[in-house]
Amino acid sequence: MNNRIQPGDIVRHFKGNQYEVLHVALDSETQEEMIVYRALYGEGGVWVRPKAMFLSKVDREKYPHVTQEYRFEKVTEKNHD
Repeated sequence: MNNRIQPGDIVRHFKGNQYEVLHVALDSETQEEMIVYRALYGEGGVWVRPKAMFLSKVDREKYPHVTQEYRFEKVTEKNHD
């Protein structure tokens, strides 16, 4: 998987929903990279998750039947000039 998540990328969560990556931000206290993303369904809620968790592999013990390898995987990329 290409771990270069950038604003504008569309990603799919392993449970099937799609999201648009809005920003890669820094936590003001820890300087940890965070991904800010928006749901492309329902009310279009905005969420934030640590980048390490965003890019982590699916827990196979908890979700043995999931075919996707990573928690979020790119569906499309924005044209990053």
